[in-house]
Amino acid sequence: MKTDIVKGFNDYTGEDALKRAEIKKILVRTFEKYGFDPAETPIVEYEEFVRGNNASDEAVSDIFRLKDRGERALALRYEFTFQLKRIMQNKKLPYKRYQIGEVFRDEPTTSNRFRQFVQCDVDVIGSSLKDEAEILALASDILTDLKIDFVININNRKLLNEILEEQGVKNKEEVIKEIDKLDKLEEKQIKENLKKYKAEKVLDVFKKPESYFKKYNSYKEIEELKKYCSDYNRKVNFQPSLARGLSYYNSSVFEIKTKKIKETICAGGSYMFNNIQSTGISFGLDRLFLLTDITPKKEKTLVISLNQDKEAIKLTQRLRKNGENVVLMYGKPSKALEYANSYNIDKVIFVGEEEIKKKKFRVKSMKTGKESLVKM
Repeated sequence: MKTDIVKGFNDYTGEDALKRAEIKKILVRTFEKYGFDPAETPIVEYEEFVRGNNASDEAVSDIFRLKDRGERALALRYEFTFQLKRIMQNKKLPYKRYQIGEVFRDEPTTSNRFRQFVQCDVDVIGSSLKDEAEILALASDILTDLKIDFVININNRKLLNEILEEQGVKNKEEVIKEIDKLDKLEEKQIKENLKKYKAEKVLDVFKKPESYFKKYNSYKEIEELKKYCSDYNRKVNFQPSLARGLSYYNSSVFEIKTKKIKETICAGGSYMFNNIQSTGISFGLDRLFLLTDITPKKEKTLVISLNQDKEAIKLTQRLRKNGENVVLMYGKPSKALEYANSYNIDKVIFVGEEEIKKKKFRVKSMKTGKESLVKM
């Protein structure tokens, strides 16, 4: 039987799993601080629903397809946003939800790109530019807590469309998808790809200074978003070539980058679902895990019973009630100490006949090796 991990998937245990759990805690704490409520949705959906109206999008074309016993065409979710079309129904607006869970894409893998990854989303259904600014402030808080250096880049799909119209470009969606690859491929390659749409001159427009774009009507939304971000004391960078690959975006788009990796840390934008303007941002837990140096501070105690099981259980439960994380073991002290070293347990408490008589427990610090007697 093959037990190897399938390419693009990972196991996480020990310190790595603890670190990921700590990142999730920071995310959830911040999401809830900003007034977002949790949601859970199925991993498996009807393929037709997963594809939606965006079947030509790269992310959608990379979905994992499957069938159940009834031969129904199903697919694994590739993101959370499309599922909002269903769960937003009959919700009082604005509906602010967050979700953390696994998503899947059947695409080529790299050292920083997997086929199963944990996505962490916040979305506001029934949003305005003010909500977009607040979402960027939320993202900024999270990355600051994780001690990650970052730059927030913003643009607007309306502005992109306005530029393409001015340049006489007809195949707007196809051209936008090519522009979105500017941070992945060399400009020379993008220019070559744009020639078939007679749109290669668009790249020259993106090299103009920011003041040049003030002539476009849609730039007003960029200015307004920048103003609201400054109210949150957050700095954002206007990037006219920023496109985002998903075709449902209809207004602001944003990406947060770092110098440490080529890939985006988190990204999002605004879209219209069920005739309601909405906005959201998505964090990849795997990218955050790679970039942050935070270490979980979770102290653990090991209680070892030396043929005094009842008393050891009583002590263990008392410690747990006081909020301590405790492992209970029975048997040889040498094996218990070996176990404690293996799992970086901070201290070991011995519960033997002598300790019970004296009502004092022997406590060994695994960091220093020192032992002390502690009253019951």
